[in-house]
Amino acid sequence: MQEGMLEKVLSKARFLIVDDEASNVRLLERLLELSKSGPVFSTTDPRQAMELFKTQKPDIVLLDLHMPHVDGFSLMSSFRAAVAQGEYLPVLVLTADITPETRQRALAKGANDFLTKPLDPDEVLLRIRNLLETRFLHQALQRQNEALEAQVKERTFQLEETLGRLMAAQQQLVKQERLRALGMMASGIAHDFNNALTMVLGYGELLANHFKNDAPPRERDLFQYLIAAAQDASHVVTRLRNFYRPADQDELRVPVDVNLAIQQAIVLTAPRWRDKSRAEGVFIEVETDLGDLPPFLGHSPELREVLTNLIFNAVDAMPKGGHLRFRTTCQDGRILVRVSDDGIGMTEEECSRCLEPFYTTKGEQGTGLGLATVYGFVQRYGGSIGIESRKGEGAAFTLTLPAFDGMQVDPEIPAENPLRSLRVLVVDDQEIIRQIITEMLQADGHFALPVADGAAVLSELAAGEWDLVISDQSMPEMTGSELAETMRARGLRVPVILLTGFGDEMRVRGGTPPGVDLLLSKPVTASGLRAAMQGVADCVA
Repeated sequence: MQEGMLEKVLSKARFLIVDDEASNVRLLERLLELSKSGPVFSTTDPRQAMELFKTQKPDIVLLDLHMPHVDGFSLMSSFRAAVAQGEYLPVLVLTADITPETRQRALAKGANDFLTKPLDPDEVLLRIRNLLETRFLHQALQRQNEALEAQVKERTFQLEETLGRLMAAQQQLVKQERLRALGMMASGIAHDFNNALTMVLGYGELLANHFKNDAPPRERDLFQYLIAAAQDASHVVTRLRNFYRPADQDELRVPVDVNLAIQQAIVLTAPRWRDKSRAEGVFIEVETDLGDLPPFLGHSPELREVLTNLIFNAVDAMPKGGHLRFRTTCQDGRILVRVSDDGIGMTEEECSRCLEPFYTTKGEQGTGLGLATVYGFVQRYGGSIGIESRKGEGAAFTLTLPAFDGMQVDPEIPAENPLRSLRVLVVDDQEIIRQIITEMLQADGHFALPVADGAAVLSELAAGEWDLVISDQSMPEMTGSELAETMRARGLRVPVILLTGFGDEMRVRGGTPPGVDLLLSKPVTASGLRAAMQGVADCVA
């Protein structure tokens, strides 16, 4: 067993023998050969030892100490310098000099064990075996350590990658929650603000004919400015809420030609990027590379607004002029719209924050709303936005939008027929709002009765025949949706139009409330009310 183990260890090793006495070298070679060792390399000229050491890479060196030209002490120093740090290379010293001073010097130079001349064969093999076992164990430990280090590195890389994804997801979640909070805040403002706008626009439309026909020109112009300002104000809240408005499954969308929308946005913004810039001595060139695209299912005005924001953002980033480029492609059922510029670019922090609402690097000249609108748009339509930029090297925004598969059928919009005169109950807890809606209905030839709450509606429905109920949603004691449910529970089949500043959110959360035939968002205008009534015309008895 002992002999078998010895042969196994010796057979795996490579040997280097350096001794100026040829008889010693032949003895060691013969001894190793009989023990079925691995390759043996030897020399009696110590000047050749380093070359053999480097080329043959031995596992053990059998080294004489006292030799001409180069002694064993110098060779041990050279051997140690040639091996990698931490590598265990055994050196078995062959010497007849057994003085303590010689042994101490040899150990200091790197000797691992000693054989005293004349050599004893059994002792030679046992000492060689012990040294080689130590070397092989050391190598196995090194391999295990290297494998462990590799596993640690791989695991560390995986953890870092996972942490990076988690941080990116966290940043995305924080960004979405900020936008959601902004949308919720705007929705809260919308209720009261839209009630006020309903009064302005409602009475404005009722007075429109008077100012159109009978008012002096200046008063007529001032009246038009008033109406336009109220309409713009209603769009302000809509834009704020659109930063994070979830997709509405019931929303009507139509195929949109993305390339056409880009061309239209370029033309519409020309006064900014071409005329104004050139008047200031700055020249901006617009380049387009528009590929063949399927349509995008959405709304042209929204897409044009997004493109307009990207154009204005690029123009502001090129105070000295440059190139504004548009490129469109279609990959794997997704439409890619790339908008790039030669502008001042953004830092890493600016890239990570530029989509946040109200974040701007333009000082008082910026609002921080343009790119937030772009982000809200792509999120709402199930798309994404990629940003590439470095400071001083321009920026590129890539919008990825789902392509329209062409399988859906556009809904047919029925022709609008004038409604007969209807008997309508108008319910709102604010007297002035229900009065405005009542006057709008009366102006169109309908009979309208304003009431203050849901209980009054139920009482009137029980007492007489009515064709339609128009109800506010946010009312004390009984909301509009609760009124509609109560009507259906009592078997009352009168259609219900629900007025609310939260129409988008209601549709997304659970669709149109039970018993409600149509949602109408505030502020209410005469034309919007007329269209809503047309929408429930089939339900009117």
